[in-house]
Amino acid sequence: MKTKPEILLVEDDVNFGAVLKSFLEMQGHNVTLCDDGDKGYAMFRQKQFDLCLLDVMMPHKDGFTLATEIRKYDALIPLVFITAKSQKHDVLKGFEIGADDYITKPFDSEILVHKVKALLRRSVAEGSTLNTENNTITISKFIFDVPMRTLKIGEETTQLSPREADLLKMLCDGDNGLLERSKALNQLWGEDSYFTARSMDVYIARLRKYFKADPSISIVNIQRKGFRLVIG
Repeated sequence: MKTKPEILLVEDDVNFGAVLKSFLEMQGHNVTLCDDGDKGYAMFRQKQFDLCLLDVMMPHKDGFTLATEIRKYDALIPLVFITAKSQKHDVLKGFEIGADDYITKPFDSEILVHKVKALLRRSVAEGSTLNTENNTITISKFIFDVPMRTLKIGEETTQLSPREADLLKMLCDGDNGLLERSKALNQLWGEDSYFTARSMDVYIARLRKYFKADPSISIVNIQRKGFRLVIG
């Protein structure tokens, strides 16, 4: 069962932040609100998030600095700047840092919600779709036959081991695209230890090797969290 998307909202205007938090929660998201950059980064390191909404002008640590630090820790998490600064060089700086979108105040809340939903969909292994009739999963150019444990691209078919197939299925099913390392280790290996973690890394390396035939596919290591299957 998939959980609600977790959003980190960092906004120093307490009233505006509270209103935006409530609105996003009414749209089906879990929202954690912090009122400055330092608190925002500390919370980001403590909790797993699916998207970050960052104000630019904040005390202690501005949004650009916070985004830079977040990007060093997680290269894939969607980042959206919310700010009153609309000058061209500010917008360009935001995108250079690695922002996925840039929204200037005042803005239409419904437009923000649609942007958030679009970014969350994009961050979840785009192109990976399940055909429930024959239990196959399309992963870009590959067809993963779950019950037969085969991975096919063109005329080439690879027979997966039971554990490779189980691990790949978990990557495809990961909540909001993320497969938590501890979840995979406990479910497939029966324990989360140094040795089982090294074994899992070997299996991840094998899956990456299989997917080399399609450069658009990557299995990305999310530091201290797990892995994400990304297409595109």
